[in-house]
Amino acid sequence: MRAGGDGGGGDTAAKRRGCSCTKEDFLPEKSFESWASYGQALRETGSRLRDRVTARSLDETELHEVRARSGHEMKKNLSWWDLIWFGIGAVIGAGIFVLTGQEANKEAGPAVVLSYVISGISAMLSVFCYTEFAVEIPVAGGSFAYLRVELGDFMAFIAAGNILLEYVIGGAAVARSWTSYFATLLNHKPNDFRIHASALAADYNRLDPIAVVVITAVCLAAVLSTKATSRFNYIASIIHVAIILFIVVAGLTKADVANYTPFAPYGPRGIFSASAVLFFAYVGFDAVSTMAEETRNPAKDIPIGLVGAMTVTTLAYCILAVTLCLMQPYSNIDIDAPFSVAFQAVGMDWAKYIVAFGALKGMTTVLLVSAVGQARYLTHIARTHMVPPWLAQVHGKTGTPINATIVMLCATAIIAFFTNLSILSNLLSISTLFIFMLVAVALLVRRYYVSGETSDSNRNKLIACIVLILASSIAMAAYWGVSEKGWIGYVVTVPIWFLSTLFLHLAVPRARKPRLWGVPMVPWLPSASIAINIFLLGSIDRDSFARFGVWTALLLIYYLFLGLHASYDTAMMAKSTAGPTKRLEEGNDGQ
Repeated sequence: MRAGGDGGGGDTAAKRRGCSCTKEDFLPEKSFESWASYGQALRETGSRLRDRVTARSLDETELHEVRARSGHEMKKNLSWWDLIWFGIGAVIGAGIFVLTGQEANKEAGPAVVLSYVISGISAMLSVFCYTEFAVEIPVAGGSFAYLRVELGDFMAFIAAGNILLEYVIGGAAVARSWTSYFATLLNHKPNDFRIHASALAADYNRLDPIAVVVITAVCLAAVLSTKATSRFNYIASIIHVAIILFIVVAGLTKADVANYTPFAPYGPRGIFSASAVLFFAYVGFDAVSTMAEETRNPAKDIPIGLVGAMTVTTLAYCILAVTLCLMQPYSNIDIDAPFSVAFQAVGMDWAKYIVAFGALKGMTTVLLVSAVGQARYLTHIARTHMVPPWLAQVHGKTGTPINATIVMLCATAIIAFFTNLSILSNLLSISTLFIFMLVAVALLVRRYYVSGETSDSNRNKLIACIVLILASSIAMAAYWGVSEKGWIGYVVTVPIWFLSTLFLHLAVPRARKPRLWGVPMVPWLPSASIAINIFLLGSIDRDSFARFGVWTALLLIYYLFLGLHASYDTAMMAKSTAGPTKRLEEGNDGQ
């Protein structure tokens, strides 16, 4: 790698290793040659960490040298049409068919449609940020690669761990929901198909073997061919859209406007609390950005694919939420299979089978697209040696990352076997909102800072503005969490957010223009994305944050003992054969 802190030359090794499983495939770096070498590496942890915190990659590095370490190229055979249907297939699944009932019943009532609007706005802002990056840096690493270029190696690793957590938990949640609707299809309760292990804790004692079987089948499909997966998803998504239209038309024939009263029984707090959880329903579009490496024309295909898919999805969610709440009083909505039970309650018993089939199909495509996306994330992370490079191998015949696909889906199957959906959905939302917030920050850095061109003064102004935007957003979320009826805090925090964004817009010159496609209204849209993502984080329960903290601590332990030293050695090997490493702190005396 010329300037990004990573090496080129790994491609030869990747080709030579093939599908072997030796120590060289997992820990080939100098720090792991012997226990003495490892001890020396641990003694240098402080200096190595400082190096990795400030090291940034380059667009060209991610596009060429890092990608070459997989040994084989991924096949470029996807168009914008494929991406739209991948996006619809990735997103419309367990969120709408399961969580709508849960949140309408317990948190928002009929106002759950507003929760979907709020989550949808947040998701669309993130879609814009992702799209600019995916067009400019069309690689399989998605947000990991984007953050590595703009915020440095260390922040990219923290995000990478949460990206992987997002996919594992999301897949597990969808797989367990698959069991719920499968049970409905067969006139059973979901727990009829789960094994009760009384020795385990309450949220982990309903073992779900069907979820494991479904994930295994999806894994087999994902490793065979991306294009074949696309064709299946395209056909299945058309069926899915037809079933959604059926639900809306048939459901509205049984609508009763009296069910919309009261509209917001739990007040604004319930609406925002539900929107934080329902953000889960929009997770999946980032998987489409990981397919940028396989698109024929990224500049055209990615914007149409991502924005088109999110627009269709948001409209579908709002219409379905309205239909469900018109069919039944919110207090009677079933939390496991809301649409099927709603049709049963209005005397359309036969319709519940169509709904259950549509839900199963939707969840299957979500799992399939998720399997494709998560494997590509892990592949690109492994290319940097932050995780073992064995996971970066792309199979020469299928053109797919088989090792990464199998490892990710094994982890997903284990979580799905044990863990309850409510725990999964909350933890997933934290991880996802955190990543989306970081991507928005990275976009601001990309537009306003270029090493070697941006002056020290303008760089410091940018840092101050970003710190104020983050601080005011965190303060808004914290005030919302501790004060149920207060408003004084918003009088302080909202103006700080607005003025810091305005100052960034007026006083800091833009250092870069997008080459192909750019987010409109910068810095306002990225700044709004930061604020709304952090605000939604403030609506998630304390226990979920505790679990998130434990996961982040485990990530740091892994990084300090393994990932840091592997990526440092790879960077130093590159530095000996390439140009100087780009640093975060460089100003006009940069590279």
